Amino acid sequence: MSGQDAPAPPSPPGAPPDDPRILEVLSRWWGFDRLRPLQEEAIRAALDGTDSVVVMPTGGGKSLCYQLPPLVNGTTDVVVSPLVALMKDQVDALEAIGYPAAAIHSAMSPEERAGVRDRLAAGELRLLFASPERLVNTGLLDLLAEVGVKRFAIDEAHCISHWGHDFRPEYRQMSLLRERFPRASIHAFTATATPRVRDDIAAQLHLRAPRMLIGTFDRPNLCYRVVPRTDRIAQTLAILGRHRGEASIVYCISRKETERLAARLAAEGILARPYHAGLHATERRRTQEAFARETIDVVVATVAFGMGIDRSDVRLVLHTSLPKSLEAYQQETGRAGRDGLAAECVLLYSSADVFSWESLCRKSAAESDLDPEEQERLVAGQLEHLHAMRRYAQAARCRHAALSEYFGQAYGTEPCAACDVCLGETENLPDSTLTAQKLLSCVARTGGRFGVRHVGEVLRGARSEAVLRHRHEALSTFGLLAALDQRTVENLLHQLLDQGLLDRTPGERPVLVLNERSWEVMRGTRDVVLLEPRAGRTRAARADTDDWEGVDRGLFERLRAWRRRVADARGKPAWTILDDRALRGIARERPATPAALLRVKGIGEKRLADFGAAILEMVAGREA
Repeated sequence: MSGQDAPAPPSPPGAPPDDPRILEVLSRWWGFDRLRPLQEEAIRAALDGTDSVVVMPTGGGKSLCYQLPPLVNGTTDVVVSPLVALMKDQVDALEAIGYPAAAIHSAMSPEERAGVRDRLAAGELRLLFASPERLVNTGLLDLLAEVGVKRFAIDEAHCISHWGHDFRPEYRQMSLLRERFPRASIHAFTATATPRVRDDIAAQLHLRAPRMLIGTFDRPNLCYRVVPRTDRIAQTLAILGRHRGEASIVYCISRKETERLAARLAAEGILARPYHAGLHATERRRTQEAFARETIDVVVATVAFGMGIDRSDVRLVLHTSLPKSLEAYQQETGRAGRDGLAAECVLLYSSADVFSWESLCRKSAAESDLDPEEQERLVAGQLEHLHAMRRYAQAARCRHAALSEYFGQAYGTEPCAACDVCLGETENLPDSTLTAQKLLSCVARTGGRFGVRHVGEVLRGARSEAVLRHRHEALSTFGLLAALDQRTVENLLHQLLDQGLLDRTPGERPVLVLNERSWEVMRGTRDVVLLEPRAGRTRAARADTDDWEGVDRGLFERLRAWRRRVADARGKPAWTILDDRALRGIARERPATPAALLRVKGIGEKRLADFGAAILEMVAGREA
C-alpha cells in the first residue's frame, strides 16, 4: 500500500492556521485562536478532498479534525463511530455550542430516527454520526447518496485492521464507501496504530494515496507513577485522597475485585461504583451516566469500561494490577486529562501479576480450538506484549521516554518533570545487597521447594502451620526480616524475580529456585538495588503547577457547582457545558465584560450568549 506524507510541513505548535476560514470558524464556534499540532494538516486534507490516516493520541484533539471542515464549506459529513455512548457524548458537546449535528443509532425510537433522516434530507445537518451496522444495513447509504455526501470520517479506525488490537468485523464493511461514493474522500482516525496497522487500515478502506499524519504519542500533561503494590486498598485510598471530588477511574483485573474495592471506597465516603461486563446493561448504563453527570467521582472497573467514555476532566487513572500490554495501558491511561490539563496515572505493580497473566494466557490457549503450534504462537505473542509491560514497570528511567520509544518515537530531553523517576520519588532500600542475600539464603535453606508466601513467612519468623510442619523455625534464616510485614517481604522477593536474580518454576504451584546470578549475589560478587516497597513522597508535576497558576480556586469550585446545576437541568454531561480548562481560565482571568469573557479559551459566541451573564455575575461575586 503506498501512502504519502503530508505535502506541507506541520505548523509550529501554537501557530494560527494559514487558512483564515479555519481561524474564523475555530474562534466563532469553539472560542480558540490556535490549533494543536497536526490538527491543521488533518483539516486541510479534509478540505482538499484528499484521503488521510490520522493517528493522534487520546486527548490530542482528533474530533475537531472532522468537526470543523463541514462548517468551513457548508457540507454534510458522516462520522462512523463504534459506540452509542461515544456518539451521544459528541452530539451533546456539539449541540452545546449550537453545532447542527445528530446521531442515528439503535437506542433511538423510530420517530427520532425519522426526524434525523428528515433533517439530513433537508440539508440542516453538518455532521451525522452512525455505526457501521446502521450505515450499511438500513438503506441509509441511499439517502446519503441523494444528499451528496462527499466526506466520511472513520473513528476508532484500528477496528478495521487485521492487526488492530480491537478487531471489529462490522468495520470491514466500510470498504463499501469507496464503491458507493467514488468521489468522496475518506479519513481514518485512531489514537494508536503501529506502521503495520496504519498500512492495513489504508488497504482495507481502499484509500487513494492517503496522507499519513502521525501525531506525537507523548502526553506531557500526564504524570506517570509506578508504585510497588503492598496493600491494594490502603494504597488506593491514599492515591484517591490526592483527587478528592475529582473524576477518577480505578482499573482492576477481576469483576470480584471491582465490586469489593468499590464497596470499600463507598464505605469510606467516596462516591464510587463498580463497572464490569457481568453487570446488567441497565446498571452499567446508570454508572456511565452518573459518572458523566458528576453524581459519582470514581468508577472501579475492569477494562470493559472506558472506550465509550468521553469525559474530558478525568484527573486520575489508577491501575491496581498490571495491564496485559503497553498498548492497553496507553489506551486506558489516555482517558485521563483529555482536556489538556494535568492528570495522574498510577500503576500499582507486583510481579505476581506477570505470573497470573502468563498462567491465564497458557490456559486460554490450551482451551482454544487451535492446533498446538498455533497455540504456541498465540502465547508467544501475548507474552511478548506482557513482558514489554513488565519492563516498563521495572525500569528506573523516564516513563514518558519509555512509552514514546515503545511506540517508535524518539523522546526529547530527559528529565520530563512528569513521572516518579524524573521527580526523584523512587527510593532505594538501604543495604539492598545484604537484604537480597538474606532473601536468597532463605530460598536455599528451604531447599528450593517452596513458594513466595512460605519463604516470606520463614523470613518474618511466622510460626504458621506449614512452617512448623517442615520445622523451618529451626533454620538460621528464620526471623531474619522480622521487622517487616508479610507484604513487604513478598514484594522484595518479587523484585529479585523481576531482576532475574531468582527464578520461579512454571505450573499451578510455582516454587522459588536459585540461579547462577543468585549465587553471585550470595558470594558478594554482584550488587543489588531494591526499591523501598512503599509509595515515596509525591511531588507536584510541573504541568499541574502551571495549570493552577493564578487560578482562584474558590471561584473555580463555584463555577463547577454552577456547571453541574446547568447540566442537570439540561440532562447533559457536565463537561459538555464548559470543560475544566475554560473554568480555570475564567477563574484565572476574572473577566468583567462580555468582550473579556469571549477572550477566554473555550468561550465561543454560543456559550457567551447562553451563559455569559451568569458567569460574569459569579466573577463579580454575585451567585448565579
